[in-house]
Amino acid sequence: MAKIIYTHTDEAPLLATYSFLPVVEAYAAKAGVEIETRDISVAARILAAFGLADDALAELGELAKKPEANIIKLPNISASIPQLKAAVKELQEQGFAVPDYPDAPATPEEQEIRAKFDKVKGSAVNPVLREGNSDRRAPASVKNYAKTHPHTNKPFAAGSKTNVATMGAHDFASNEESVTLASDDTLSIVLETAAGQSVVLKEGLKVLAGEIIDATKMDAASLQSFLANALAEAKAQDVLFSVHLKATMMKVSDPIIFGHVVKAYFSDVFAQYGEQLAAAGLSANDGLGAILSGLDALENGAEIKAAFEAALAAGPRLSYVNSDKGITNLHVPSDVIVDASMPALVRNGGKLWGADGGEDDTLAVIPDSSYAGVYQAVIDDVKANGPLDPATIGTVPNVGLMAQAAEEYGSHDKTFEIAEAGTVRVVGSNGDVLIEHDVEAGDIWRACQTKDIPVQDWVKLAVTRARASQTPAIFWLNESRAHDAELIKKVNAYLPEHDTEGLEIQILSPDLATRYSLERMRKGEDTISVTGNVLRDYNTDLFPILELGTSAKMLSVVPLIAGGGLFETGAGGSAPKHVQQLVEENYLRWDSLGEFFALVPSLEKYAEQSGKAGAQVLADTLDRATGTFLNEDRSPGRKLGTTDNRGSHFYLALYWAEELAAQTEDPALAEAFKPLAESLRANEAKIAEELIAVQGSPADIGGYYYPDAEKTAAVMRPSAAFNEALASF
Repeated sequence: MAKIIYTHTDEAPLLATYSFLPVVEAYAAKAGVEIETRDISVAARILAAFGLADDALAELGELAKKPEANIIKLPNISASIPQLKAAVKELQEQGFAVPDYPDAPATPEEQEIRAKFDKVKGSAVNPVLREGNSDRRAPASVKNYAKTHPHTNKPFAAGSKTNVATMGAHDFASNEESVTLASDDTLSIVLETAAGQSVVLKEGLKVLAGEIIDATKMDAASLQSFLANALAEAKAQDVLFSVHLKATMMKVSDPIIFGHVVKAYFSDVFAQYGEQLAAAGLSANDGLGAILSGLDALENGAEIKAAFEAALAAGPRLSYVNSDKGITNLHVPSDVIVDASMPALVRNGGKLWGADGGEDDTLAVIPDSSYAGVYQAVIDDVKANGPLDPATIGTVPNVGLMAQAAEEYGSHDKTFEIAEAGTVRVVGSNGDVLIEHDVEAGDIWRACQTKDIPVQDWVKLAVTRARASQTPAIFWLNESRAHDAELIKKVNAYLPEHDTEGLEIQILSPDLATRYSLERMRKGEDTISVTGNVLRDYNTDLFPILELGTSAKMLSVVPLIAGGGLFETGAGGSAPKHVQQLVEENYLRWDSLGEFFALVPSLEKYAEQSGKAGAQVLADTLDRATGTFLNEDRSPGRKLGTTDNRGSHFYLALYWAEELAAQTEDPALAEAFKPLAESLRANEAKIAEELIAVQGSPADIGGYYYPDAEKTAAVMRPSAAFNEALASF
C-alpha cells in the first residue's frame, strides 16, 4: 500500500515538523493520502543501538531498496563525538539506560559499546537511505524570487588578504591509488608493521565486479609541518586563522585532522600538559571547548586554562564562531563545516569574525587539497570580477554520485589512524596486493568503494537532466587524481549508451569546472555540475548560498535506483543557532521552504504509486501556494516581532487551502477545503497575533536532542485559533 514516510530528525527541522506536519496530515487525509512518521534523530538512533527503541533507520534503509519507497527526509545531525556525548548525557538524564561513550575501549564489553556508537555517529543516515543519486537544484520560483528580491554578496576589499591554504602534497589527494575490480572478490586491509607483525585492520570486505576501490593516506608529519607554516603565515599577514573541515560526514578522518590543528595552535600547551590531558581523557580531537570544560576536574586545571588563554593571546588571531560566548573556530569540530562556512566567507567579502566580533580577512585552512582549489577559484574570481549579483546570475544545479554509499570518504570502518609504522596493503582473496602505502605512526589511512551500478545511474541522470533543461553538464573530475581517472573511464564508456546529440557534456577538473561555471553564471547562463559525493555536498551549499542566500531553499530529489523516491528538504547547517534562539526567545527563524518543495514531488510520487488523483491535486496546489508564499514574502524574518517559522507555516496553510478550494480538477476536494480556506482567511489577523504574542520569553521544549513531545508541540503550535481550525477541519 502506498504511503509517505515523514522523518523526525533533529534540531530546528524537528521543531518545525511539530508545527508543519499537523497541516500536512490534515490536508492529506482529505485526499486519502496516508502519511506515517519514523524517528531517525541521533537520539533515536542511540536508543535503537542499545535496544531501547525500534530501529527506524534500518527499516527505512530496507524500504529505500523497494519501488514503493516514498520518504521525506529532513536534515539530520551528522553527529560528531562531542554531540554524541551530549546526546548520551541528555538521554541518561531523561532516565534511559544508555552507557557512556568509551573513548578508549579496553574490554570486550567496551569495544562492543563503542562499535554500536560508531554506527550512530557521523553521517550515519545518508549512506543508508541514499539508494539513488542526487538531483538538486533551485526551483524556478525560488530562483525568480532571488532575482527580484536579491540578497547581498559583499565585495572583497581592495588588497584583501583572504586566501585558502592547503597541503598540495603528502595529503589524501596526492597519495591516492585506485583500481577497478575485474571480478567479485573479498578483500582484506592489512598493516605489515616495521617490526614484522601482520595486523588485520579490516577483513571480509566484499566488492563487486566493476567496483572502484580507492586508498590513500595523509602524512601526519607533513600535516604538522603544513599547519605550523599556516599558523606562521596567518601571524605574519595579521589575518584571522580558520580551519574548515567536514568532521560530520568525514566522521573518522576529519576529527583527527581537527585535533592536529588544535595541538598545532596550542603547541606549547600540549608540550607541557599533553600527557596529563590525555590521561584525563581530554582529547584535542574533541576541540578546545571539551578540554576547557574538563579542566575543572584537574588539580591544576586553572593553571592549564591560563596557559590556553596565554596561547590564544600570543598566537595568530583566531576566527570565532560566537565571539559573545568566546567560542573559537577550534572549540568544536562540528561547529565549522567547510561546505557551509566557505560560501559564507565568500558571501561576506572574504571576512570572518574575530574575538571582538569585528570582521577581518582570514587564512582559510583546508588541509587536504582534493577540493580546496574550488574555493580558491571562487575567491580569485570574486576578487577579480566583483561579487556575484543574485539579480542576474545563472544557476548551478547538481547531479551527485552518492547511491549505495559511493565515495563515503573518511567516514566509515575503512579509515584508520595508524598506530605503528609499516605498510598498509589492500589484499585480494588470492593474496594479490591491489594497493599499498608505506605509513608512519599517526598517519591517517583510508579506503573507499564506489559501485558500478550507481555510476551508470549517475551518468544516465546527468544526461537526463541536461536534456530536460537543455543545459550544459560538466563532470567535475580530475584526470590526474587516481579515483577520478577510474571514474572518467566509466563515464566515457557509459555516455555512448545515451542520446547526447546536441548536448554539451564535458569533463573538467574541479578547479577548471569552477571557473567555467562562474564565467557562465556571470553571463546569466546555467551549468549543471555533475560531481562525486563530497563535491555534491560542497557544491549544493556553495552555489545556492551565493545565488539564493541559503541552501535551505533547494529542491533535492533522489530518484532511487529501485524505483522509489527520497525527497530531501534542504540543509541544516544553521539549525543549532535557531534552536538556541527558540529556547531563549521563543522565536524560530528556521525556513521550511525546502520542506514545502520536497512535499510536492513526494505527493506526485504517491499519485503515481497509488493512482489517487487527489494526491496530484494536492501537489499541484501546493506548488502554486508556495509561489504565492514567496511572492508575498512569508518566509521567517530575522527579528522578534516578525513572522517566524510557525507564522510561515500558517500562511502556507492559508494559501494552500485557498488553492485547493479554487481548483476545479477535484470538485469534492474543493468543496471540502472551502470552509477551511474561509476560516483561515477570516482569522488571519487573530492567528498572526497569537503567533507573535508568544515571542520574547524563554521556551521549554524539554531537551535538545530528545525534546519532550508534549512540550514541543505546545511551543510550536501556540495559536488556539489555528489549532481549532485544523481540528474542526
